[in-house]
Amino acid sequence: MENSKQQLIEKLESLLGNDNVNALKTEVEDIKAKFYALYNQEQENLKKVAEEQAALANEVLENWQPDIDELELKFRELLNVYKQKRAEATKKAEEQMKQNQLVKESIIAQLEELASQENADVMGNIQKVKDLQAQWKATGEVSPTLNQKIWKRYNQLLEQFYDLVKLNIELRDLDFKKNLEFKNALIAKAEQLKDNPNAVESSRVLQQLHKEWAEIGPVAKELREEVWGRFKEISSFINKKHQAFFEELHGKEKENLTQKQALIEQIKALDWNSLKTMKQWNDALEKILAIQEEWRKIGFAPKKVNQKIYKEYRTLCDEFFKAKNLFFKQMHGELSENLKKKRELLQKAEELKNSTDWQKTTETLIQLQKEWKKVGAVARKYSDDLWKRFTQACDDFFEAKRANDPSEATKDNENRNLADRNKLLRQYDKIKQELTTAENNILFFTTKSKGKNALLDGVQSKIKTLQDKLAEIDKKLRELDKPAPKATEVEKKAEPKAEKTTPKEAPEETPTNLVEEQTTTVAEGASDEKPAKKTPKASDKTPEEPVEAETADEKPTVE
Repeated sequence: MENSKQQLIEKLESLLGNDNVNALKTEVEDIKAKFYALYNQEQENLKKVAEEQAALANEVLENWQPDIDELELKFRELLNVYKQKRAEATKKAEEQMKQNQLVKESIIAQLEELASQENADVMGNIQKVKDLQAQWKATGEVSPTLNQKIWKRYNQLLEQFYDLVKLNIELRDLDFKKNLEFKNALIAKAEQLKDNPNAVESSRVLQQLHKEWAEIGPVAKELREEVWGRFKEISSFINKKHQAFFEELHGKEKENLTQKQALIEQIKALDWNSLKTMKQWNDALEKILAIQEEWRKIGFAPKKVNQKIYKEYRTLCDEFFKAKNLFFKQMHGELSENLKKKRELLQKAEELKNSTDWQKTTETLIQLQKEWKKVGAVARKYSDDLWKRFTQACDDFFEAKRANDPSEATKDNENRNLADRNKLLRQYDKIKQELTTAENNILFFTTKSKGKNALLDGVQSKIKTLQDKLAEIDKKLRELDKPAPKATEVEKKAEPKAEKTTPKEAPEETPTNLVEEQTTTVAEGASDEKPAKKTPKASDKTPEEPVEAETADEKPTVE
């Protein structure tokens, strides 16, 4: 079960009651990582909400600062207590190592005296040496910088003692034999480490074996070099394996750094300040999402530059999505301009609906319909009403014209043309709005979207199909607009009969509730960014909601 911040604080408080503070490092670091993962996620969520609110208000969020988190302050206080206790424990350990050094130096001094007495009580001195060995083993560690030197002197004196003292041969051989058994056992354990695939673990265990080796007394003089040589050879093999592991790791990190630098250069090469059209933004977005996906596949860079390069990458992505948000704001202005143009066309159509100048008004209304087709999308709350009023004005005129038309033959022919033209106009307007919706929606796909490839391919395919349909309808409209063959005298006197243009369908609606998922980097893999940054590891910006386009009630289906 996932811990809350309060639970992690209580767990840390409980651990701080332990006197052996040096044994708590792993647990404290784990609690710290979990706490700041929760804290940073909360900050990201708060910032995301602020950005969305700003976007809805057509504002740009700048210099956002989170509120003070009392739990985070409490957690930092506990970490300071832990650091203080650890510092005290370290100081105490250093003082203890100094005392251990004094004890071991005293033992060495006594061994030097015993090793130099050639005519002494052999049995008595042997017992003294064993007592000194027991005292040595009971004494703790000394400073790492002096440990090797002190142990080497201690071991030399032990060997010197057994070499110089006139010792009972049987007793000496027995002692050497036991020591040989102990050392052979350590060699067998070290041999098993050669097959361990975990080079780091093998190195750690080998260090412990060397520590145990140092505590064992000498073996027979004729076997010393051979026994030590075997142990040394195995140690050399494991140490080389350990070194090769880290060399390979560092080499891979350098490769990762090179790959990430290349991705950053690709982002820098995208001049989004020059993007002016929806298609250009679509293309740029696809490149950014592809780069983000590739970034997530790459492992850590070298530790000293890992945070720096991630920050550079994150900053560039943020700048892109901020520019993208600005583009959407500018789209609002374009919709307003389109609304103004359509209102002007509507006003002209309504002014002409009661006209009795049948021929001239017919030509004018057809021209207004062509201009209406060229105007882009408007906000949904205006689109339906404008379209219905515009078509109603045209219908009112053509119904009146039909009522006053004495020629039936020409009427039927022109009616068919006008009916076909109005039908094509409605289809054109509907498809144009679908195309606007699709081009708008494609900007909100992210590399974290489930099934993103199928979705993205589907939208791109839809855009191509809609573009082809628009071109086909436009071609048919051009054919209908071509001048008709010269009419007979009867046909000239007849007025064409117009078909009512009440639309059967309204254009498709652009969704207004489609919000882009966060695209964050940081993570990476487990995320190569640590909680302290993320991070906010971090993530890409969530763009503003798409603007409403001139549509009806149907929303695009995401398959």
